[in-house]
Amino acid sequence: MTQRFDSIWDALEDTPEEAENMKLRSALMMALKDQITRMEMNQSEAAKRFGVTQPRISDLMRGKINLFGLDALVNMAAAAGLHVEIQIREAA
Repeated sequence: MTQRFDSIWDALEDTPEEAENMKLRSALMMALKDQITRMEMNQSEAAKRFGVTQPRISDLMRGKINLFGLDALVNMAAAAGLHVEIQIREAA
C-alpha cells in the first residue's frame, strides 16, 4: 500500500512536530530568497540588510535549512522588511 503525505516534510521527518518546524523554516527561507531576488541585492548587500554575514546568506541561498532555526529566520525576515504572521488551526 502506498502512503500519501500532505507535505514532503511529513514524509521525511520522524515526528509531526519536526515536520511542522521544517515547513515554517522552509517557508521563511523561500520568502527571504524571494526578497533578495526582488530587491536585486547581491549576497553582501543582503547580509548587511539582514544583519548577518555573507556566508550566512550563501547558506540561505543554497537552501541549507538545517543551519537555520526559526528565531534566526524570523529575525532575518523582519530585518529584510517582511512581516511574519503565524496561522494556527486544528490538525487535519
